[in-house]
Amino acid sequence: MSRKSKIERETRETNIRLVLDIDGSGQADIKTGVPFFDHMLTLFTVHGFFDLELSASGDVEVDGHHTVEDCGICLGKAFSQALGDFSGLRRYGSCTVPMEEALACVHLDLCQRPFLFFDAAFPVSKVGDFDLELVEEFTRALVVNGGMTLHAQVIRGKNAHHMAEALFKALGRALDAATSIDPRISGPLSSKGVI
Repeated sequence: MSRKSKIERETRETNIRLVLDIDGSGQADIKTGVPFFDHMLTLFTVHGFFDLELSASGDVEVDGHHTVEDCGICLGKAFSQALGDFSGLRRYGSCTVPMEEALACVHLDLCQRPFLFFDAAFPVSKVGDFDLELVEEFTRALVVNGGMTLHAQVIRGKNAHHMAEALFKALGRALDAATSIDPRISGPLSSKGVI
């Protein structure tokens, strides 16, 4: 079964092309025009063992908001499309990742009921030119468009780069777990028979 998807999205603010292979090996080719975000998505891809090609152009002269949010929209849609009716999925995924002094955890359910709990008290507002409040905006767009319930928390940390990195790695690993196939599961994992 091929679990691949291709998403294209063009607005007056952004132009995005995305190709996702859930059963990849962690190959990342990411160019969004927002360098720190590229770094975070590369970590997400490598540690989630997905293959992700993502090119985006946007109004980054304003700021990175539209590009980052629209990439979240496209990535959420890509996961939803590639997973089809969710047959055989383990559905749940959790991961806690340390990054030196930082510790982040992600718990998620691929349930078609979008909900985000996000708790990350970054000690600064930016890493380089990247506005750290966009981490939550990206995550919300991913969750809403991917039909996920997701709880993301940075438990502790002092270095904002480490904190964001731990969170993106945990997100990748939790999604890897949730999207993995369990041969014992026939159809979607639900007592209702559908998700």
